[in-house]
Amino acid sequence: MSPTHSADAATSALPEGFAEIADDFHALGGKDRLQLLLEFSQGLPELPERYSEHPELLEPVPECQSPIFLATEVEGQGREATAHLFFSAPPEAPTTRGFAAILAEALDGRSVGEVLDTPDTVTGELGLAEVVSPLRLNGMSGMLARIKRQLSEKAGV
Repeated sequence: MSPTHSADAATSALPEGFAEIADDFHALGGKDRLQLLLEFSQGLPELPERYSEHPELLEPVPECQSPIFLATEVEGQGREATAHLFFSAPPEAPTTRGFAAILAEALDGRSVGEVLDTPDTVTGELGLAEVVSPLRLNGMSGMLARIKRQLSEKAGV
């Protein structure tokens, strides 16, 4: 293993995008982790017009304490297709927006196969359990499960 990949054992098995984000969170203390999550929330991309004008195309994520909706798109077919993720979360729900932004940063533009291979435990490996309630982490897991289901259906895998 190269020195860049011999990082923390908790993050070494994570997909590349998540490993980098997890490393950032693990490098910080509790309050700073929460601040980084809030910074992610501010970077959540706006919905494209095709979704902002047609919210019925978005799927709700009832596991989240705050109202969040998502949609996926696939370019191509099969596991090699490219995945695109879109989220709608209110500004007054920064934790939920932060989770959505993390998922968007880590998974958007990756292959469907990479997204489907993302371990369901990834949301617990970001080092947020000490600053965010298990119920909120469950919401992020719910987002990931819906993303995987939608992509699997749309990519035909």
